[in-house]
Amino acid sequence: MVDHVSRENVNQVVDNGKGKSAPEGGGRGYELPLLLFGGFRTLIDRLHARLATEGHPDLRPAHGFAMQAIGARGATASEIGRRLGVSKQAAGKTVDRLLALGYAERADDTTDARRKLVHLTPRGYAALARSAAIFDELRAEWATTLGADRVRDLEAALRNVVPPETAFRLDATSWLGAP
Repeated sequence: MVDHVSRENVNQVVDNGKGKSAPEGGGRGYELPLLLFGGFRTLIDRLHARLATEGHPDLRPAHGFAMQAIGARGATASEIGRRLGVSKQAAGKTVDRLLALGYAERADDTTDARRKLVHLTPRGYAALARSAAIFDELRAEWATTLGADRVRDLEAALRNVVPPETAFRLDATSWLGAP
């Protein structure tokens, strides 16, 4: 399912700020990105736990990003790599895993015989559709816990501060050192 590390806090720099009072207006600046990432991670972990019980035990977060990068029309390994912000070789490994799991297939490009396109299979489309439904359910749980207005306000606030051209980018892996 999901990799877990020990419960120790690995952010030593942030730990050094413990005991100091928070600035006026709430938390410290470093808390916002960590809380946003924690919320993201919580949603993704819960999604994959559910997918595992519903017939997709080997599906990983990277696979979901890759399937989104493949898209409805298919893509080459190079295109997938560019969309994800990883090398062609790294994209190829992920594609190979999706092929082995039955979520994708390779086919000749009808417009260019030199190119091989990766397409999603019905199993790939079904996994994405199920993911979308589970995300709707998880959002509804947040709305129950926080209140529907607060969730809508949070989404609206994020839309105001996140530039539209980066709102749905898939290349988060490039932050961690991939080319």
